[in-house]
Amino acid sequence: MADNARAKRLADLIREVVAQKLQRGIKDPRLGTHVTITDTRVTGDLREATVFYTVYGDDEQRADAAAGLESAKGILRSEVGRAAGVKFTPSLTFVADALPDTSKAIEDLLDRARASDAKVREVSAGADYAGGADPYRKPEDDTDEAAGAAEAAEPVQDGGTGAPGTGDRDGGGTPV
Repeated sequence: MADNARAKRLADLIREVVAQKLQRGIKDPRLGTHVTITDTRVTGDLREATVFYTVYGDDEQRADAAAGLESAKGILRSEVGRAAGVKFTPSLTFVADALPDTSKAIEDLLDRARASDAKVREVSAGADYAGGADPYRKPEDDTDEAAGAAEAAEPVQDGGTGAPGTGDRDGGGTPV
């Protein structure tokens, strides 16, 4: 088994060779200038390589580019073998890279979030606070509330008759 550094070097070489050959060597009109090689990965045993590509265009151009890459696979593999000089030339597999589609979806979600934030900002522009501008208690507010609470908590004294509901607890005339 080869080390990771060797697999990385081979992957970089494959990416460069395939990109140059697509740009200059292959005359297939399906593989025009709208195909970009984005990444290449090689297995640990250096037998298989996955080449990721993107296509600038619509779905029809993407399908044409995929068919063109499959038909040019043998030529590209022989070029890689010539440039790499390894005992076994890796087989090539072409995979459409999903990164542009994913980034487009993320960009759309961010646009929706920006529009939602702008709508919330617009709605809240003329609004007032529910509890006032400063919802926190101040020390002078605490003293006013304590005085009001003390007045409400004082028991009513009626003279000590001891009748139920008159304010005496023990039924006698003296408060407890």
